Amino acid sequence: MKYYLIAGERSGDLHGSNLMKELKRQDPESQFRGFGGDYMREAGLDLVIHYQDMAFMGLIALFLNLRTLLRRMKFCKEDILQYSPDVVILIDYGAFNKRIAKFCKTHGVKNFYYISPKVWAWYQLRALELKRNVDRMFCILPFEKEFFKRFKWDVDYVGNPVLDAVKAFRKDEKFSEKNRLGNRLVALLPGSRKSELKKIIPLMAEVIEANPDYQFAVAAVKSMPQYLYSPLQKFSNVSLVFDATYDLLSNAHAAIVTSGTATLETSLFKVPQVVVYKANRFEYFLAKLMIKVDYVSLVNLILNREAIRELIQKEATPANVIVEIRRLMEDTFHRSRIEKDYQELLKILDTGSASENTARLMVGYLKADR
Repeated sequence: MKYYLIAGERSGDLHGSNLMKELKRQDPESQFRGFGGDYMREAGLDLVIHYQDMAFMGLIALFLNLRTLLRRMKFCKEDILQYSPDVVILIDYGAFNKRIAKFCKTHGVKNFYYISPKVWAWYQLRALELKRNVDRMFCILPFEKEFFKRFKWDVDYVGNPVLDAVKAFRKDEKFSEKNRLGNRLVALLPGSRKSELKKIIPLMAEVIEANPDYQFAVAAVKSMPQYLYSPLQKFSNVSLVFDATYDLLSNAHAAIVTSGTATLETSLFKVPQVVVYKANRFEYFLAKLMIKVDYVSLVNLILNREAIRELIQKEATPANVIVEIRRLMEDTFHRSRIEKDYQELLKILDTGSASENTARLMVGYLKADR
């Protein structure tokens, strides 16, 4: 069968590649085309647009790049019709993919959505739009199945692909030696978008300056402009580690993490963490008006309590982060409590391979509909 996949971010590229590998096992004649990144290309995707050409975060960034996104969307629609796939697989990236889902429905093209947009977080009635336009939804957070039931929509919960990625990871035993990292290491995960780095890197620099006895290592991204990391490079106790986040987490004693998938990844490596996030004032004001959940980190959302400290916007000050990172490094009881919460989280998420579960269901649905 022919599959057209659309991933617009790095995490979607990773999860899309793992899904493709499982689809190949379930469907040896499978062919793949679409939007994605290096991981999906390596897995066999005929890549037509790289996600780096579409990864704009925040309302202002989206507005400034609206013309580019509209061109990409027009091309995507034309390419789908020309390719004539058996199914379009939409991977996260809600602002773009929801519109593609509507286009597919209008033109009679079957579409599956893998990794639901976070409609439970704000403007929840968007779930009805998804229900109208998406043929099958495959969710990766356990509470999402119950959420969509409120809209009389039976979706599939398939497990979480982040857990798949962590399980598949093989640690580089010489990583610490090669990067000259010590035992009391704080991992810094500032994000993978320019807007995130511009807000978080200066904050992290102040935390480093106040803790000369700790060693810090930054999960840096090669595709980002390197000047964004320059505020950290003046410190002798900081290392930049490029595109090796899992190896870094394997060696970390604690972590400062920008909200997002990285919070879940950090928990699965059992690293105590503090979550920090800062946005443009206008964007944060709008978010506060619309958001319907109590937490921003996936760890706390899944456990439905504050298992890890979240320091958001005005609370994301150097003083607050310094206090929490010292607790994470020095307070044995605090660390132990977080680690117990992580164990509970793992029990909730560990339902087998999300990629395998999803591929099996997708191929089964496609064969049944033929």
